[in-house]
Amino acid sequence: MNNPRIRKYYKTNAMTNTIFVVLVAMFALETFNGGSEDSAVLFKLGAQFNPAVIILGQWWRLFTAQFLHIGLLHLVVNCVTLFYMGQYLEPMLGHVRFLIIYLLAGVGGNLMTLAFGSDNAISAGASTALFGLFGAMIALGIANRTHEGMAYLGRQSFVLAVINLLFDINVPQIDTWGHVGGLIAGFLLTIILGDQNLRGYKRPIKILAALALIAFILATLRMGFIISE
Repeated sequence: MNNPRIRKYYKTNAMTNTIFVVLVAMFALETFNGGSEDSAVLFKLGAQFNPAVIILGQWWRLFTAQFLHIGLLHLVVNCVTLFYMGQYLEPMLGHVRFLIIYLLAGVGGNLMTLAFGSDNAISAGASTALFGLFGAMIALGIANRTHEGMAYLGRQSFVLAVINLLFDINVPQIDTWGHVGGLIAGFLLTIILGDQNLRGYKRPIKILAALALIAFILATLRMGFIISE
């Protein structure tokens, strides 16, 4: 990276770029193992499958599923969304907060899938984490609603999230519950963790968000066990 402009971009968006590399590498691994649309390959590499999580105790699937994709179009759409949201959010949140919110929102989305998703379907994709980025931008937009640019980005993310969810409802193959869970988790995590330089939330609001996040985790775990019994 001898070009100073490239170095500056990578430094500002280091986590976004790193996530992109990981997603592409995992897709290549899926392809070399037999194909990204092969259920056996997806299961082997860590896709979400509710019975495996509950009955076999493979809880790590709640984390690993966000790095796999089902088909090239799935990967491309999610990578475009990652770069679009990352260019704004990573500089605002900082590298560490951005990565934490991204990864934990992915887990939150998969918890929602565990609770309400089909026990007969395998699910995977970064969209649970990406909806968490929508939630993060909405939270920042609300906290900084007097700032015209931030308020606009918050509204835009809300509209994008709603449009995507409305589309999801009409496509049975899409894990709508995972998207909703990621959105909720990303929103709450951003309230709790705050950002680098923008206006944040007051302590009582952060405490309420933390309690809501705990309730979300406990409720989805409980529902996951009930559905799988």
